[in-house]
Amino acid sequence: MKNLQVHIDQHSGFCFGVVYAIEMAEEILDDQGYLYCLGDIVHNDEEVRRLSEKGLRIINHEDLKTLYNEKVLIRAHGEPPSTYELSIQNNLTLIDASCPVVLKLQNRIKNSFDKEEQIYIYGKHGHAEVIGLLGQTNNKAVVFQDIAELDMATMPKNITLYSQTTKSTDKFYEINDILKENGIEVRKNDTICRQVSNRDKELRDFAERFDRIVFVSGTKSSNGKVLFNVCKEKNPNTYFVSNADQIDNGWFEQDETIGICGATSTPMWLMEEVKERILTF
Repeated sequence: MKNLQVHIDQHSGFCFGVVYAIEMAEEILDDQGYLYCLGDIVHNDEEVRRLSEKGLRIINHEDLKTLYNEKVLIRAHGEPPSTYELSIQNNLTLIDASCPVVLKLQNRIKNSFDKEEQIYIYGKHGHAEVIGLLGQTNNKAVVFQDIAELDMATMPKNITLYSQTTKSTDKFYEINDILKENGIEVRKNDTICRQVSNRDKELRDFAERFDRIVFVSGTKSSNGKVLFNVCKEKNPNTYFVSNADQIDNGWFEQDETIGICGATSTPMWLMEEVKERILTF
């Protein structure tokens, strides 16, 4: 045995929006034995597998078009207006677990669109939340995930800037400054979730306290990729795993301290499993 000291970051794990969605799903699953969910309820394969075993049925938007008279869960990422319109046509009961932070952002973007403002959204192309945000503008807003995508010379001289809720606060303000430096008047809206953005600073502090860091996240999680790199930057001995089976005994030396942390889509039970596996070494 290597006598490893293993600690789980208590600030890691599901954000409140994901907790809310999963609690709603489990309540209905316990009551009726199955429930449709539009897209993965969370970007973590292990948690999706656990809920699927309880009766959660993951469907996509094409599947939704052929579904009638059923209950369908809207996950925390939110949905565009077209999804709600289709549900009325198909007599679907939507269990809306959209994160309140996302819903507030959707409403603000809709108000800006109604005022005919030039809307730019800092976010990941094709991300579920961003698709929902774009839907508030009839898909007319400009989405960019890197400032290099924007041609400053041809941009409007007056824009309204929003951000996907899980993006970096520092990066958002950096983008705002670059736009202003290029003569663009920016009506900025800081709509980033502080529960998510604060993880950045918390993980920097956490990663420095241990010999090695094991970061637990699903490979589909955008938030996971960002936070893993935060840890890696502060502690080069940081390893990415999606489940306990991926842990390598060879990563650890005798009497080391190990920190376990994860994304806002990583369940605490999964980090506990990782801890138990490491303690067997």
